Amino acid sequence: MHISSPKTWRGGEQQLIYLMEELNTLGVWQIVLCPFNSMVHKYCLKNHLNHVTYFKGFSANPMVAFRVSHICKREAIDLIHVHDSHAHNFAVLSSVLSKNEAHIIVSRRVDFPIHSGALSMFKYNHPRIARILCVSAAIRKVMLPFIDDESKLEVVHSGIDLGKFKNVKLDQDLRAEFGVDEKTTLAGNVSALAPHKDYQTFIRTAKRVIEAGKDVKFLAIGDGPLRKEVKQWIEEADMSNHIILTGFRKDVVAMLPQLDIFLITSETEGLGTSILDAQAAGVPVVATKAGGIVEIITNNENGMLADVKDDEMLSKHVLHYIENPEVRAQHANHGKKNVERFSKQMTAQKTKEVYESVLGRLRDIPVKE
Repeated sequence: MHISSPKTWRGGEQQLIYLMEELNTLGVWQIVLCPFNSMVHKYCLKNHLNHVTYFKGFSANPMVAFRVSHICKREAIDLIHVHDSHAHNFAVLSSVLSKNEAHIIVSRRVDFPIHSGALSMFKYNHPRIARILCVSAAIRKVMLPFIDDESKLEVVHSGIDLGKFKNVKLDQDLRAEFGVDEKTTLAGNVSALAPHKDYQTFIRTAKRVIEAGKDVKFLAIGDGPLRKEVKQWIEEADMSNHIILTGFRKDVVAMLPQLDIFLITSETEGLGTSILDAQAAGVPVVATKAGGIVEIITNNENGMLADVKDDEMLSKHVLHYIENPEVRAQHANHGKKNVERFSKQMTAQKTKEVYESVLGRLRDIPVKE
């Protein structure tokens, strides 16, 4: 049983769905427990994925824990795979309150340390935790000081759908939509407008490029809790004519290939699946060395890297790509080859191997209607 707790849809929810769909093809029986009327719930309804729902209430709701126990007993669940912190709470509470003996697999996607308090240490070192799947080696390194049994920490990189950028129909012309001339360079990224994406560094980088006399439009594709602040920072930097906040878009697959440069300035990053998407779309990447990004990008080979918050070096990399289109094309080609290591099929296969290592083997149970 997978457990998900957010009502929204971000990278973790996409990874959960990718995993479920690919594990289905590998013959793994699954059910997902998700909040009623959440985005995951709606997706499961639309795509006929095996699921049940709950009313979350709060992050450590014992009623949800009892629901977990009930479903595990009813469906004879061997493994609980939790995909976020609150889901982790519910699984551990299920074990504590009702002696649920299902093994727990934890997916860890963020590269900041866990809280060192007693409750967090108990939660991550509970005896029912069989494995902690880190989406990058960087996350595993961050987790090591907090985990009593380091053999439980395994790296399973997130994967993407490599096929979605093949034969993309460009129904919407970005340049026409935003009034951008054909000679103007389009740079941008796809990410939440959230603190760890460090949009202040993004704005400073863009300003340096503009001050160097380059004709560039920067697109921030996405939305998030800092939208108001980001807009204010852009205005304060006198960059309103150069940076466009597109808001949330459903046509990202068609938008990405139209960028000339992908610029991401994250302060922390578990792995960086938006970078993988950019590489699959054939867009060269300028990025910070945050978290697992260095496991994707090899500097000056399939992208360009700078230290976190180093807007000077980031801008130099953007300028280098603008002034050297042959390097840009070369790095884009290398990126397309590199991203083949990060397919959703490979992620599912490695995850299935972890399940099997915990259980010895997987039961072959037909999916219930």
